[in-house]
Amino acid sequence: MTKEESGKLVMIAAAALEEKKAENIEVIEIDEISPLADYFLIANGTNANQTEAMVDAVQEAAAKAGYTPDHVEGHKNANWTLIDFRGVVVHIFDDEAREFYDLARIWKDGRQVDPHTLEGMEDTQP
Repeated sequence: MTKEESGKLVMIAAAALEEKKAENIEVIEIDEISPLADYFLIANGTNANQTEAMVDAVQEAAAKAGYTPDHVEGHKNANWTLIDFRGVVVHIFDDEAREFYDLARIWKDGRQVDPHTLEGMEDTQP
């Protein structure tokens, strides 16, 4: 996946999360500090039904745009679901797990970015 494709996918996934009323959506650009991905997208929901709907929404929106995850971990009643699209890794937590794992702190050397205004991606519609 190219960096541009990763940026488009971040915008698509973030829009899907916003539609499901996700809380605290954060995007961390990690490509310069790790070979794992270009971006981490982190969000949380307030209950199991919401987080499950968020996971489903991200996968459906990504599929419509032609993106298929390489790996999904923790779906169905999990407090943390990871959706790995290679260039983009989406982390969906419940409130307690997000606070406990605190990925934003762990990846603080990455650059926080606004998913709506990723460089060169402003005109992309999810």
